[in-house]
Amino acid sequence: MTARIQLAAVAMAALLGSSPTCSAADTAASAQPTGSGSEATLAEYRQHLVELNGVVAACAKARDTKSCDPALVRQDDHVPLSNAPNAERRLVRYNWLRVLFLKAQLKDEVPEKAHDKGNAPNKNQDKTQMGPADGAEQTSAEETTRPPKPATSELLRAAEARLTQDIAQADAMASGPAAVTAEHANEHITMKQVLAGRDFRNLETSTARDTMLEKLSEWLNLLWKNAAMLQAHAAWVGRVIVWGFILVVCVGLAWGLLQLERRWRIRLVPESDGPAAGAASARDWQLWLADARRAAAAGQWREAIHFVYWATVSRLESKRLWPADRARTPREYLALVAADDPRRAGLTTLTGSFERTWYGGRAAGESEYAQAEKLADGLISGNSATGIGANKGGAQ
Repeated sequence: MTARIQLAAVAMAALLGSSPTCSAADTAASAQPTGSGSEATLAEYRQHLVELNGVVAACAKARDTKSCDPALVRQDDHVPLSNAPNAERRLVRYNWLRVLFLKAQLKDEVPEKAHDKGNAPNKNQDKTQMGPADGAEQTSAEETTRPPKPATSELLRAAEARLTQDIAQADAMASGPAAVTAEHANEHITMKQVLAGRDFRNLETSTARDTMLEKLSEWLNLLWKNAAMLQAHAAWVGRVIVWGFILVVCVGLAWGLLQLERRWRIRLVPESDGPAAGAASARDWQLWLADARRAAAAGQWREAIHFVYWATVSRLESKRLWPADRARTPREYLALVAADDPRRAGLTTLTGSFERTWYGGRAAGESEYAQAEKLADGLISGNSATGIGANKGGAQ
């Protein structure tokens, strides 16, 4: 890196400065390449670097116009960055070396001697009495304190070191990814050691949920920031945004509580859990229906309608229409059925018939039982239309 800085300094000095034999314009014109650059493979680029290294060594040894001719540098190179067929290319320029060769054609300058101490301005002299000559002497004294420019021979040695380093980089690029991996193996090992330290043990990869929460937080922060800016210009706008946000949150909470209460009221029973003890579905609906038919055969129509009703409730409860609970009344069972459920009409008619005969003490006959059994058959089979049709027929 130091060699590159020194070469850049010499290049600027050669382009901006002057010499006894050539002007700055002549130097800049001589340092330009003969073309815009030639296409070169990695092997050709490396060979060019090797040749340049030999030219620099010869120039450093001879220090004449022939050995230090900038034309020996030849054109710049368009070099691929890898061995891939369509690899990206970059232009490698050698202007720094051409300028250095022009500088190397001259012998190293002898560093100027420092000014005599007697010529330096007196520190005790009044600054207001210093004339133009005294100011020039002070400027000359400041220039003597600057670090001396590196000699051309030192820059030539630095150029050889730079070309050697470029040759090593060209070898690494030609060797492919494996060589690059080997070159940076120590860096990877060091990074792994650092990441294995105590400060990095509890680090975890961000999940999609964390990313979404972070974006939501940033959005809310931006919203409040904009609200604060609006409030600075118009106070009512900020208040509308704040109270509107609070209203939306309250409405959302109320809606969520209503949905939660509804789910608790008509939640489904898990398949793995059996019916509660004493519930209608704890006894198979076929057994309820068999009891109803035995009671009807014995002429006990009131009991037969009672068994038909509980056979229907047991069947609907086994289909998870409502959670099993024997403590409910017939009207509570009916309230658990949605208003748009096609089974609601048939269950309403059957519930009314059961309540009139069982709780109301109304006498029942064969026709009431036949109507109740048809309604139950439609509800049990899932064909609600049958139950409704039976209801209409019975009503007639």
